[in-house]
Amino acid sequence: MASAALALTGCLSSGSSGSTDDRIRIGISLPLTGDFSEPGKGVRRGYEAWADYVNSRGGLLGRQVELVILDDQSNADRVAADYERLINQDGADLVFGPFSTRLVIPAAQVAKDYGFLFVEPAGAAEEVFDQGFDNLFYAAPAVAQDHYNYLAEAILAMPPDQRPETAAYAAMDDPFAQGTAYGLKDKLAAAGVRTVVDEVYPPNTTDFGSIAAKIADSRAELVVGGTQYQDAVNLIVALRQLGYQPAMAAFSTAPTNPEFPRAIGEQTEGILSPTGYTPKAAFPANQEFVAHYTKMHGTEPNEDEANAWTTGQVVAAAVQAVGCADPDPECQRKLIDWLHNNEVDTVVGELRWDRTGKPQGAHLIQQYVDGRIQIVLPENAKEANLIHPKPTW
Repeated sequence: MASAALALTGCLSSGSSGSTDDRIRIGISLPLTGDFSEPGKGVRRGYEAWADYVNSRGGLLGRQVELVILDDQSNADRVAADYERLINQDGADLVFGPFSTRLVIPAAQVAKDYGFLFVEPAGAAEEVFDQGFDNLFYAAPAVAQDHYNYLAEAILAMPPDQRPETAAYAAMDDPFAQGTAYGLKDKLAAAGVRTVVDEVYPPNTTDFGSIAAKIADSRAELVVGGTQYQDAVNLIVALRQLGYQPAMAAFSTAPTNPEFPRAIGEQTEGILSPTGYTPKAAFPANQEFVAHYTKMHGTEPNEDEANAWTTGQVVAAAVQAVGCADPDPECQRKLIDWLHNNEVDTVVGELRWDRTGKPQGAHLIQQYVDGRIQIVLPENAKEANLIHPKPTW
């Protein structure tokens, strides 16, 4: 792509004074291989589409944008080293965040050490905002613990004879994945929904036979997966093989991925998932995003691409308002302070943040209805009615 350079190896410049030409060089490390490679590649597509869009309209501050993207291999130690390199060797003027809470925290620490603004698309777990970062901003509507708020409200509003009485939870040992599942668990448990299974598994788990057996044996009416992508697919396949049929099933992240229906077959009907984004949103910025992204890739964007594009929008708004984009501490501090005191219109709506960088919003709830994933909650945004109980899979 002419408008955004992708560098996986080699040093592009030396020193920490930013790019030496008239380009704005943006340093990024992403999990392009390893456990988080599937969503990591989606974030890359979103970043590249944003850069292409901005450059086709004259760039930022009249300067073209260049992306320098490294592969952190889903490794927390490597991602920290990558941001050290991007700032110290590759001459980054700005940095964008990686994918996954586990990678965001070490990356944000490096950015803080160098005084850099750090806007990120995928670090939603509560612990991200407990680190004392004043330079971090999450470019999405809500943190992980709040992703299922609308679903919790809907469940608790059901008549007692329809409301699930028991719930099974299986979550990846990952702050974001656990945050989504346990945010829902805490709200339901406080209202009397009994937890009958609570399993946490390593990120590299591929065999879900034993976890699926515990869930099936429990006969839980609600099953909740704190998942990324492949783990959700494998867990659902294992549950189906055992003949387990919950009345309600919710999994984070995976169902919004366009590969999901092909991965598990045609039995997606009724599966729920929180999402911070829909390509059908009427925001003017979103309509431009969908049109540009679809022209580039031939398909509509999903949430990973949208959060990456939103990251670019947030940083661009600060750059345009402050009038600088370079690694000088004074410039970076102006960018940080501006975002702490302003709102930004994005493809996921208007974003604002508290002092920890936590967004002040809520996620939508999607469900596969008539073979398509559609918004079912909240009422004022729904495209279809919530299906309950879930059809067999």
